[in-house]
Amino acid sequence: MSFQTFKVYLFAVLSMLFWGLSFVWFKIVVKWYEPLTIIFLRLIISGSLMMVFMLLTRSWQTIKRKHLKYFLLLAFSQPFCYFLGESFGLKLVSSTIASVIIATIPLFSPFAGYFLVREKVTLPVVFGIVFSFFGIILMLINPDFSLNASPKGVLLLFLAVFAAVAYSVIIRKISHEYNPVTIITHQNLIGAVYFLPLFLVFDFQHFITVTPTRELIMALLQLSVFASTLAYVFYIIAIKGIGVIKANVFANLIPVFTGFFSFLILGETFTVLKIAGMLLVLFGVVVSQSGRLAQLMLRNKQSRILMNRVK
Repeated sequence: MSFQTFKVYLFAVLSMLFWGLSFVWFKIVVKWYEPLTIIFLRLIISGSLMMVFMLLTRSWQTIKRKHLKYFLLLAFSQPFCYFLGESFGLKLVSSTIASVIIATIPLFSPFAGYFLVREKVTLPVVFGIVFSFFGIILMLINPDFSLNASPKGVLLLFLAVFAAVAYSVIIRKISHEYNPVTIITHQNLIGAVYFLPLFLVFDFQHFITVTPTRELIMALLQLSVFASTLAYVFYIIAIKGIGVIKANVFANLIPVFTGFFSFLILGETFTVLKIAGMLLVLFGVVVSQSGRLAQLMLRNKQSRILMNRVK
């Protein structure tokens, strides 16, 4: 495996790590702020940081008029629809259960990838999704095989799932035209504009009554910098490198990271079924990528043979 390929896979894993941790950070911030406030502040902080970075590095790119509709759709799918579903869903279910539902994104992305951008669905990807699906089921059930999750919360989280699938397809339209920093900056600032009226109408009066604490500020900054900024930058790089379907399969790692850090930080309990589910999820991710790895190894071998012949 080349260093460039390794870097793409590393970015994919890091983006899922930050998104996995975001469920934990959200559970901390929601003790003070309502979901709309959290989303709005995340987007404002992230967008502002990215604008400063672009100005300092002179990496600003002007959006072409023909691409404006894609940026508007991009921001509508994510962060607007995605965060509405995820944030309000998180108020009704545990952080681990929420992350498990978000991890079903790869179950739907192959269909969107095939029908909308004609991305090929390979057999290893299908097997990987199947293994991951069973792992997710194991993580959702209790030792007595009961399901402890609010139906309303589950539906809201599935709104986030479908928004993420739409986002991954739309991003393909512009990911080769603009650098990731430009995309994330505009995406978050447009999203903040979408959320501003909702924030002013529903949450502003509560927002001004809260006295921020160190714990609140730290968790909010972690959400903004890592989950709303770096995770998206790394994710776009991964999509450009390995495609919509393969990048989304890495979403199965989200509940693994969330479960682990929820145990360490929030004190959530681990069961045998949850551990078994996490192992199956990890196995599914490895299987889904095996086809690409084998293909890359074959190409490297062919290149070496060709170079030896030239010599």
